[in-house]
Amino acid sequence: MSAIRVSTVIDAPPPVVWAVVADIGAHVEWMHDAVAIRFTSPTERGVGTTFDCDTRIGPFALTDRMEITEWVEGEAISVRHVGVVRGTGRFTLRPVGVHHTEFTWSEQLTFPWWMAGPLGARVSAPVLRAVWRRNLRALKAIVEARAAA
Repeated sequence: MSAIRVSTVIDAPPPVVWAVVADIGAHVEWMHDAVAIRFTSPTERGVGTTFDCDTRIGPFALTDRMEITEWVEGEAISVRHVGVVRGTGRFTLRPVGVHHTEFTWSEQLTFPWWMAGPLGARVSAPVLRAVWRRNLRALKAIVEARAAA
């Protein structure tokens, strides 16, 4: 299993950050590894929402199937990965002062045997961490541009 956690402080209050993060379909705008998102449930937000996310990192591509398992308005979203790669992920927002938000992304992932299982998870962790840090820089830029507008 691979446990990865990245975070950033965004120069915007939590409601502004939440407005961007809660729009699951628009995650492709700031997640560089997310190519496309297709909802497989009638809902696009809240617990029980399911979706497929086409993911690509370098030459590796897969469809990540997810279900939202936690939705605390303005505070947290958790998912369960139920496709080839299994595990859980969670976004949390925490106010920092009046006008800033700490955004944290944590994942616990298990890779199948044909992706080298635990060894593949350990080897991929630094790569995924770097990709997700880049994603957080993109999220920060989008949110801060909205907050300034």
